[in-house]
Amino acid sequence: MLRRNISRLLTLITATATAVAVAVPARAAEPQILAVNDLPTVIGNITAWVVGIAFGVATLFATIGFFLYLTAGGDPTSVEKAKSAFKNAGIGYAGALLAPVLLAIVRGWIGG
Repeated sequence: MLRRNISRLLTLITATATAVAVAVPARAAEPQILAVNDLPTVIGNITAWVVGIAFGVATLFATIGFFLYLTAGGDPTSVEKAKSAFKNAGIGYAGALLAPVLLAIVRGWIGG
């Protein structure tokens, strides 16, 4: 048992010494400066993402409205919920379509 432990310890020390001996010193890499776009490009990209998400949410509301309307079975409360979902989907689509227009108006005000 003692002989096995000594053998393992010597193997570990030999492997560690070999790894240290052949190791190449680390050199600092050149710092990379990540290029950032100018402000109008960043705002345009953010606007595209927001419009895409708004269209997705509006489509989700429209889908929920269609499902509620199809499964209403003449129940007035379900029909009203479906109409409310359709209205919210319409507001979402209008907001998504008008977001770039409103952004252009604000850019004109601030001189961008």
